[in-house]
Amino acid sequence: MSAKTKIVVLHMKELIYTAVFAALGILFVILLIMMFLPDKETQDKPADDPQTVETASLYIPGIYTTELVLGSQSIDVEVIVDKDNITSIRMVNLNDAITTMYPLLQPTFDSICEQVYSQQSLENVTYAADSKYTSLVLLEAIQNSLNKALRNR
Repeated sequence: MSAKTKIVVLHMKELIYTAVFAALGILFVILLIMMFLPDKETQDKPADDPQTVETASLYIPGIYTTELVLGSQSIDVEVIVDKDNITSIRMVNLNDAITTMYPLLQPTFDSICEQVYSQQSLENVTYAADSKYTSLVLLEAIQNSLNKALRNR
């Protein structure tokens, strides 16, 4: 019986490469598992659960515009919303000819915007009797932009 001694030579560089690739492989497998497993929140609640509807966002975040034609000129009413709030309302492409022809347009718009920002709704918006029609036109344009932003429920 002759016992032959075998000597195995391991290079440090190869050991480090193997350890790094093994760690990356394990990390990759964990990442794949996390990506493809369903979320616990969506798995636990049925789709028609009333709490799910309440926690859903009100708007699709973005910038929504509605064209408003005044005589031969047109302006855009731009509404910016995040998922639950109206963050900005402004008139775009407003030139001097429109402000001259419709002097109540800008003050009425500013008044409506203040109310909408504070209430986050177009309900119960008040306006002066002398600017009734201007207010109604502006409110309709803002409402059209908000309708584009609403999530379908």
